[in-house]
Amino acid sequence: MEFIINILSTPAILVGLMALLGLILQGKKIEDVVKGTVKTIVGFLVLSAGAAFLQSGSLNAFGELFNYAFNMQGVVPNNEAIVSLGLEQFASQTAYIMCFGMVANIIMARFSRMNYIFLTGHHTLYMACMLAVILNVGGLDGIELIISGGLMLGLIMVISPAICQPTMRKIVKTDELAFGHFGGAGYWFAAQVGKLFKGSKSTEKVNFPQRISFLRDTTVAIGLTMVIFFVIVTGVAVANGLLDDKVMAQSANLAALYSGETTTHWAVWALTSGLSFAGGVYIILAGVRLIIGEIVPAFKGIAEKLVPNAKPALDCPVVFPYAPNAVLIGFLVSFVGGIVGLFILGFINSSITPVALILPGVIPHFFCGATAGVFANAEGGLKGCLAGSFLHGLLITFLPAICMPVMGALNFANSTFSDADFSIVGIIIGNIAQFIQGTGLMAVCIGLFLIPIIYNFIAPKKQKAE
Repeated sequence: MEFIINILSTPAILVGLMALLGLILQGKKIEDVVKGTVKTIVGFLVLSAGAAFLQSGSLNAFGELFNYAFNMQGVVPNNEAIVSLGLEQFASQTAYIMCFGMVANIIMARFSRMNYIFLTGHHTLYMACMLAVILNVGGLDGIELIISGGLMLGLIMVISPAICQPTMRKIVKTDELAFGHFGGAGYWFAAQVGKLFKGSKSTEKVNFPQRISFLRDTTVAIGLTMVIFFVIVTGVAVANGLLDDKVMAQSANLAALYSGETTTHWAVWALTSGLSFAGGVYIILAGVRLIIGEIVPAFKGIAEKLVPNAKPALDCPVVFPYAPNAVLIGFLVSFVGGIVGLFILGFINSSITPVALILPGVIPHFFCGATAGVFANAEGGLKGCLAGSFLHGLLITFLPAICMPVMGALNFANSTFSDADFSIVGIIIGNIAQFIQGTGLMAVCIGLFLIPIIYNFIAPKKQKAE
């Protein structure tokens, strides 16, 4: 069972298996099957390498520096951290819910009008873990927990791509590719904000003066911007005594900053860290291009044979190549929104009612904020990108704060999820589970799963124009 879960939670292998199945169903020659499968897996490994390079280096280091420089204290939403706590008690239940949920996803895609196959394996695992915990608090265990959790997971795996698809279609200029990342509600929200600025020039069509035309190059623009941010934040942190702080010296992300271990000057470290950030984004974009070139044609086999018109729903970096400027703007503006949200929560906590203080996590604000920027730009150009990203930053600050009481009731105090869909599902199902227990809760899960399928069979379908 552990081997199967490792396969399903490894995005590269999961998507590679889907490409393999699609190519086989199309009757492709063995050499084409091998080539398409291998290139798909390699593409995801390249993407994952870029993401890991960013997360383990520049992103984590920048987050620690920022919190130290400005003396911030609170909860940093982190999916991996809270899931690791949940798996200590619900490892086997999570595994079974994940497997059954993927089957439920295919059933839902086949018999409802939301024909999306969710392929972001690690997010599927995270959502399965959260559902296992919440539904268990609602009095479900054993087969009832697995069935209820699997059905809810399968439903969420099509709803999230479905709400993103209208804007996703505008981004990628095709209806053959979908978006599979459990921040979908946040990206939809950013897109709706973007629509308020229809007609605004796209972030990708901003005219730079001749002297700074080099900023049209995505790698250069991201690199220079992040160098400036790293130099400022690192300078403030050093001025506040970072190099002499023994607690911070234990950080692996900041180890290269400490005299005695290395002769690297902090300004040189900041310069290389900012440029490393740009390098990580470059690697991600290269992996995405490789994946798209293989997975879309391969998926036609699944669409034709198993699930008519099936669309692969892929992780958030899949949209990055379509609007690189929006990626950078979305990240920075969403992060600013997170800072503003922190001050608002601080005011509420001191003046109105106790609430959790949610620190702006660099990782969610990069991956989710950048994606929100791309979605908002597709609907409202540069102005939409700025407004949508900022409000998205507020959203992913307030939602975890609202979700915190639910997590606290589940004995996960001081820990919460970072992405919008997790918080929304946690708030809704967590509150339902507190009022409806046992068999009644299972009936609710079954009913919710069946609604889209029943609707597909009884509601008239729109006639396509001739």
